[in-house]
This record gives sequence, structure tokens and C-alpha cells, in this order.
Amino acid sequence: CPSGPALLFVKTSRGKEEGRRFYACSACRDRRDCSFFQWEDEKVSETRLAAREEYNRNHQPFFTHRQNVERYKNFVLLPLSKRKFCQECQQLLLPAEWEKHSHHQFLCDISTAQLKNPSQLLYPLENKKTNAQYLFADRSCQFLLDLIIDLGFRRVLSVGTPRLHEIIQSKASQEEDFRVRSLLLDIDFRYSQFYAEDEFCHYNMFNHYFFGGEAARETCRKFLYEDNGERVIMVTDPPFGGLVEALASSFKKLMSMWKETEKEGHNSQEMPMFWIFPYFFESRILEFFPSFSMMDYQVDYDNHALYKHGKTGRRQSPVRIFTNLTPSMIVLPVEEGYRFCAICQRYVSSSNQHCEICNSCTSKDGRRWKHCVLCKKCVKPSWFHCNNCNCCALQNHTCEKTDAGCFVCGKAGHKRSTCPSLSRT
Repeated sequence: CPSGPALLFVKTSRGKEEGRRFYACSACRDRRDCSFFQWEDEKVSETRLAAREEYNRNHQPFFTHRQNVERYKNFVLLPLSKRKFCQECQQLLLPAEWEKHSHHQFLCDISTAQLKNPSQLLYPLENKKTNAQYLFADRSCQFLLDLIIDLGFRRVLSVGTPRLHEIIQSKASQEEDFRVRSLLLDIDFRYSQFYAEDEFCHYNMFNHYFFGGEAARETCRKFLYEDNGERVIMVTDPPFGGLVEALASSFKKLMSMWKETEKEGHNSQEMPMFWIFPYFFESRILEFFPSFSMMDYQVDYDNHALYKHGKTGRRQSPVRIFTNLTPSMIVLPVEEGYRFCAICQRYVSSSNQHCEICNSCTSKDGRRWKHCVLCKKCVKPSWFHCNNCNCCALQNHTCEKTDAGCFVCGKAGHKRSTCPSLSRT
């Protein structure tokens, strides 16, 4: 489909161990955004294949990345009064194109500062079932950059983190002694208007697809190979509704590209990584990356109504940093209330009290959790032990039926996603 190779899914029915498998778009979870659908065992006619190819061609960007680079070079030569940006088409306009866009809304007098901060010029793609493009607030972006520099990294593979990429690019162009470089991998092709081919690759993180083909893949590979693969870190901020399994598969392939460097010892190591994702996906991330641990730092966003820093209780941002670096190396800002737990050997939020029974700072959401002797673990402060369910839950919850089980096999003790009856691919 237009987003690259489709992913293989399975359609299950209650009580049936075997489901029928089908291919669907990797990036869109709504058929209205991408209608691609094909049963795995379906025979597709030549006519339908031709129609699909025609559809894919018609949904490609009007300009190539290289053409956009040339257009940008011409655009920056224009006097300020002739620099226009079409808000409807989300496109930098050259004077010869003004008439064609005459009925659209313009932004005029586009400054150099605006060109260096395209995430503030472009409309965020906020469709929750496709791009879900939420952008780091300045606080989180600056913290990440300072942390990366303090840890000694000099190259950042920015996967779906355009605001981090642009702050690195901006500082590199303004400060002579700034040594950090970044390569942006993102599905949002609009960024190709502002970055050269060695600064941006059009990339789908759900299927590890480089839209620019082998040339783009080689750009990424060269970036990872510099300095024999030393002092490079991957920072990724995927859409929160995306499939963790698909994301993990792509990230492991990017790590494999890094492992191919000639540096001895890489075969037994993982490429350093920050995966920014909500804390309630911790178990899923650890399923694919057992070496990862979750930091308490709350990541906040400019254009998200709820994921803001400074709120209290359940209104705090649930977004955290998952990393394969040693937790004690990740120094969190003391001025924001974070403190170092000498027992856990990591920084934690001020409300995250160490539990002597669990021997860990157990809170995940920024609130102080309490220990349940019957559950043998710490739980959220608003939860109480329910003797009917034999676990902790909200006080006004509806007790589960004792015969309720897995959606697929009907057995208790697991959910559909982890059912052993499902064949995993």
C-alpha cells in the first residue's frame, strides 16, 4: 500500500483457536485512511494488482526528496517578502506557483528561524489512528539533548522525533563547538522540504520501510557506521496506539544495521536507545527488550491536552523513557523533584517511595503506591483488594465472572494477546 509492505494480522473468533490471517496497512488502523485488505490465502487477479499499483502511484508525494532539496535552495535565496508557505498544501512556494495557490491561505515573510524549526511551521498530524504526531515540549526536548550530550553521544538516530532533530540541527548551524549530529527517520514526508538527503530519510517505523529505497537505507547505514558505530544513540517516540510488536521488530532491524559495523564487541551489545512510550506498555516493551528499564522522567508535549508536566495525581503525563543504558547513568533534574534512590541505584520521582517488602521504588504513574500483602506487590493508591476477584482493583469496579477466560481458547490466566494457541509470526 502507499505506506509500504503490509503487516500480517489474524482475525480471531471467541472459542476458536485458529483465526483467519490477513494483510492490512502497517501505519493506518482505520480503513478510511487506508483501505488495503487482503486475506493471506486469497488469490489476487491481475486486474486488481494493476489497480493497486495505480492507486499507490497516485498517492506518492508530488515532489521527490531531491526536488524538494533544490526547491529549498531556491526558496532561501528569495527576499523575505517573497517567501510564502501554503497552509492548505503544507508546502513552501516559489513565486511561479503563487497563482496556482491563490485561493489558499498563506503564511508570508517566512524567516530563517521558521525554516530551521519546521515542526512549528507545519500542522501536526494528529489523527490518533495514523500519525498521532505529538511534539516534545521545550522542557523535555532540552532535557533529552542535555542528557545525550552528558552521556557522551555525538550522533542521534531520531526515529519519529522531529523536534529533537531540529533543535540539534539548529544548534549545529549556530554554535561552532556543537558536535552532535542527527539523522531524522520519519513517515512525515513534509520534512523533506527542509532537510537534505543526509539529514532526513522517509521511513515507516512499523514495517522498517525506507521509501527512498537502497539509497536511503545506505544513508542510514553510513550514519550508524561513523566512528565504527561508537557514540551513537537511537531516540524514538512512536505513536502510542501503534503495535509494540511491529515497532520492536523495526527497532531490532535498525540495531542489526548498527551491529554490522566493524567494531569488535558489537555482536554482544545492543545499540543504545531511548524508547519514549507510556508506562502502561512496560510489560510489552520488556517482552521484546528484556534489558530495558523504565525511567521516572515524565515526558510532556506541546500539542497534547493531557500529557503535560506539572500536573498532579492521575493528570500527570504517563509517558516515560525506556532505555537499555544503566539506570544510574540517567541523571534526572533534582530541581523538578527527582531524587536518587541508593538502593535501586536510579533516579525516581519524589512521590515514588521505596517499598522494603518489594525492595524497589514501585510507583509507575508519579503517585505514591501502597503495598498489598495479599497480592504480594504494590498497587495504585486508589485500588483496594477485592476478595471476589482475588486481586486489587478500583473500589467501584465490576467483579469479573469466575468463568471468564481468554477470548480465543476460553482458559483462565491469560489474555488473547498472549494466548499460547495463537501462532506468532
